[in-house]
Amino acid sequence: MRLAVIRPAAVVILLLLSGSLGSAPAQPREKMPRIGYLSPGSATDPMRERFLEAFRQGLRELGYVEGQNIAIESRWTEGVYGRLPALAADLVHLKVDVIVVTGGEATRAARQATRTIPIVMTVVNDPVGSGLVASLAHPGGNVTGLTVMSPDLTGKQLQLLKEMVPKVSRVALLRNPDNLADTAMLREAEAAAHALGVRLQTLEARNPQEIDNAFAAMTRELAGALLILPDNMLLSQRSQIAELAVKRRLPSIRQSSAFAEAGGLMSYGANYLDLMRRAAPFVDRILKGAKPADLPVAQPTKFELVINLRTAKAIGLTIPPTLLQRADQIID
Repeated sequence: MRLAVIRPAAVVILLLLSGSLGSAPAQPREKMPRIGYLSPGSATDPMRERFLEAFRQGLRELGYVEGQNIAIESRWTEGVYGRLPALAADLVHLKVDVIVVTGGEATRAARQATRTIPIVMTVVNDPVGSGLVASLAHPGGNVTGLTVMSPDLTGKQLQLLKEMVPKVSRVALLRNPDNLADTAMLREAEAAAHALGVRLQTLEARNPQEIDNAFAAMTRELAGALLILPDNMLLSQRSQIAELAVKRRLPSIRQSSAFAEAGGLMSYGANYLDLMRRAAPFVDRILKGAKPADLPVAQPTKFELVINLRTAKAIGLTIPPTLLQRADQIID
């Protein structure tokens, strides 16, 4: 009886086929970057949803697809601004690669939670004046991003109100006293009011109840128009403010177009959705190794005037043709 001769190479093949040598070690997957997203609003607010979608669009334009090569961990205060520090700390605990924030309050909370994880801010009014960055050209630290440049726009908003209601002599100004970024805007409004021959009535509101109280004071003082300074709480309560302004037949203006869409008479300011989309290139550069301290803070490139004709009719106001011709959007 002849014995079969098995060559060494054949032994290796047989062992591989039978799995006796075990499986080859799997190649380690490349780590998927994670972005923290912190919003001082509600996930069910259509405006806030559009903000996040605009940011996602900016990422897609750069080749990032959520769930495929990038992950987004979103956190929302649902209108409770006191939750910002805990939500920011949660994102830091997750060790996200970048934190994207909307508004000055969220930026401050993220900055207090970490001085090492890069932070990209959006829709922030005065990042230098509020101490978030050293300067627009050289931010320093771990914060950079985009500003809405509000202090330069407040005077223009007051001028638009004066054009809308030429005979107005008293304008109510609504602000949130807890907002540390509106000091420069308040100065700008006072200077513009003086130049236009208008008297400002400054009123403060920290919550919806105080908004009601502020409107009662406007009525007592016979205000003829309303200017709302940028603030996330006031933005979240835009429908309440618009309804109260219509009820009291007050021409009103603020920065965000969402205010005019909610029933306010006018809005003039930076295009917020464009700012959110433009946050994506900051994230891209940081993920590729850039440091926030070396990325200059960007300013708006798109401004828009939105006029709500339905609201004008409701308060019995005829809009001057010159303003209608300059409007970027008319809601009818």
